[in-house]
Amino acid sequence: MILMANEVVVFLFLEAVLLVLLTVALVNTLTILKSWDFTATTPAQYALEKRSYLVVLVILGTMVFKILLLPFFSHTIDQLSGIIPGAMCGAGVIASNGFGPLLLLLKVVVLFLAGIWLFANREDLRAENHPHFRAKLKFFLLIFLAVAVESVLDWLYFLNISTLTPVQCCSGIYGAVGEGNPLPLGLDTNTLLALFYLLYALVVVLGLMRYNLLHLLISAAFLYFGYYAVVYFFGTYVYELPTHKCPFCMLQKEYYYVGYLVWGSLLAGTFFGVAGFVLRLLLGHDVGYTQRWAVAFHTIFVITCSLYVGVFYLRNGVLLQ
Repeated sequence: MILMANEVVVFLFLEAVLLVLLTVALVNTLTILKSWDFTATTPAQYALEKRSYLVVLVILGTMVFKILLLPFFSHTIDQLSGIIPGAMCGAGVIASNGFGPLLLLLKVVVLFLAGIWLFANREDLRAENHPHFRAKLKFFLLIFLAVAVESVLDWLYFLNISTLTPVQCCSGIYGAVGEGNPLPLGLDTNTLLALFYLLYALVVVLGLMRYNLLHLLISAAFLYFGYYAVVYFFGTYVYELPTHKCPFCMLQKEYYYVGYLVWGSLLAGTFFGVAGFVLRLLLGHDVGYTQRWAVAFHTIFVITCSLYVGVFYLRNGVLLQ
């Protein structure tokens, strides 16, 4: 049974502990928001301020751990591929039931929300009189809702993984043995690559010019097309095999865990591209360094992907077909 696997036990236990801590923080947050008045000098307000420090500390700690749990979730899925028939990597495990893809997407959303809260908290602590205190606590309510749904999906996903029913391997899932064009909008590989580098150039320009909304939209588009570019082009140079198209295998030790750098830099760049706009709405002012970090991480992503192609060509004198 999947729930007996060591990694799954540890993962679900840690998620349960974090949910309990967040629930305690939620109860106190609702009380604080109801009665908070920073200008008051009453004993009740002083008591709320003392409680708020503890609540913020609990939220801070849980947000950091939620971010760290995403790589551990990826590791857990990869380990399960060894006991699920047909799965050669995490791709087959994620696709083993309908909850997997939705859960993975929600975990990325929670990751982004947690990161935004951390930066909002940083800005609030740096300012006098905590001007963003209410805003960050209200934003936490949204995070708690997302985490609660995520926790339910965690259990539904792991409970519905069968160790008896074979699943598709990554080649079957990502079209290496299928028919038709798996690329979005009917694009061919050359057009996809041209769009990939064009969007990267726009990410850099808009990031340096601090156009928050446009930067968010282009960052989201770059995430979408960047994913396909890695799976159906750049990833084949990581594997040095034109038929191996998979976003998960590159997370394994055989490929020096480079997938964590590839996907981590892409997600980090997208996060900072999105965070600039969201923080502007949440705090009422620009947080300029988010765009610079977005450009930096996206550049790391593009350089990493391009280097695999360049090094392969220098070694072999040809490109993969």
